[in-house]
Amino acid sequence: MGTIINIVVIALFAWFVYSRLKPVKGLRNLNAQEFHNEMKKPGKPILIDVREPGEFKGGFIAGARNIPLSQMPSLLSEIPKDQPVLLYCRSGMRSKSAAKMLLKNGHKELGHLQGGLGAWNGKLSRK
Repeated sequence: MGTIINIVVIALFAWFVYSRLKPVKGLRNLNAQEFHNEMKKPGKPILIDVREPGEFKGGFIAGARNIPLSQMPSLLSEIPKDQPVLLYCRSGMRSKSAAKMLLKNGHKELGHLQGGLGAWNGKLSRK
């Protein structure tokens, strides 16, 4: 019986890890250079930092709007569906979660900074 419980626990853990790391369908994973290039495209995409306000104040990519993941459900209507959206966070996990919400809400053109600010090699602005 103990072996069965161990197998179930391992399987649940493996599923949890897989569900966190699997690619999000409809979300473009962009490295730092690709992300930077997307920011410069004509029509400028909406740049959203999904970190919490305290993290945002510590440094953010110029032009970014802070919409924390924790507040995203109540602010979805403020994000236009007809414009490309670029998302980032500290490591890339929260931006993937935000992208899932936006995709379910009808947004089509989404990209996120793979690796988050840890992968960013550009300047950061401060408030």
